[in-house]
Amino acid sequence: MTSPNPPQGNRQGPVLIEMQDAPMPTPALAPHLPDDATPPDGRAMQAVLRAGAGRGSRLGRWFLASALSLVGFLATLAAWNYVSDLLARHPLLGWTAAVLFGAVLLTGLALSLREVMAYVRLARLDRLRQLAEEARLSGDLTAARRFAAALARLYQGRADLAWASGRMREQAGDIMDGESLLHFAETEFLSPLDQAARREIEAAARQVATVTAIVPLALADVVAALFANLRMVRRIAELYGGRTGTFGSLRLMRTVMVHLVATGAVAVGDDLIHSVAGGGLLSKLSRRFGEGVINGALTARVGVAAMDVCRPMPFVALPRPRVTNLISRGLAGLFASAKGASADAASEGKNT
Repeated sequence: MTSPNPPQGNRQGPVLIEMQDAPMPTPALAPHLPDDATPPDGRAMQAVLRAGAGRGSRLGRWFLASALSLVGFLATLAAWNYVSDLLARHPLLGWTAAVLFGAVLLTGLALSLREVMAYVRLARLDRLRQLAEEARLSGDLTAARRFAAALARLYQGRADLAWASGRMREQAGDIMDGESLLHFAETEFLSPLDQAARREIEAAARQVATVTAIVPLALADVVAALFANLRMVRRIAELYGGRTGTFGSLRLMRTVMVHLVATGAVAVGDDLIHSVAGGGLLSKLSRRFGEGVINGALTARVGVAAMDVCRPMPFVALPRPRVTNLISRGLAGLFASAKGASADAASEGKNT
């Protein structure tokens, strides 16, 4: 007769494990964050803003410039001596090295010329902004026409603004009021550029928020925020006619950061958090997602400041973009997925 409880080693067939009647844990059953928890402060963007707005001492800048000049001089002298010795010993190899050395010099000169032209374009935007402000304050029709003509010259030849250029040529002479002419120029030329700049800001804010929420590596969010903001500022400058090089982009980035610090737009306020995420949404999401929201909002603030700096005239006829609108549109997909996940988790918890 077979024993009803055979030994453990002789047991055949699958092993059945009885399930408990208790409900399975779901995200909806997770406890909320306490009310006194430290809210997200956007550490990545705060670090980027501090790094961009910081300015070293005059002595440190002189030391860095002198060190770079010395290193460049020694490298050039060593290359010259090497090419001279090679020409004396092996003429064919020496001429090859001389040609390569000359190509490097010409490329360096071309890059330097591009950087100089970038500074010239940025200075041109500054002069246009100053001219527009003077014409607006004085109300002089002659000054307004001078600014409108300069703005038309800045954007002549651009296919995306050909319609605006044609309307300016046709109707500018019929406007006999300086303020109306400034409003007309701003609406015709800068309205499409503002829309394109808004899209760049929304894309950069979405990228920074996504990287902050998903990538858990230390300093990865800082690096991603820095490069995303640099690319965003450079693209905004190109949209308004201020194409920049490497050093021009860094200078422009620092100008934007200084503008942010001067206007007090660096701090994170509760009104920004609630307007973007709602009163209780952040308490239902992870802290990394909350950090991503704040970093995206600060990126949007950097973008709006870049528009203020790069725009050839201040916002008068057209409304200045609001950070809450930009971040809401930029993170619309993320919030929709987050709300959908929360609703699914809640319904699953009710069904269990």
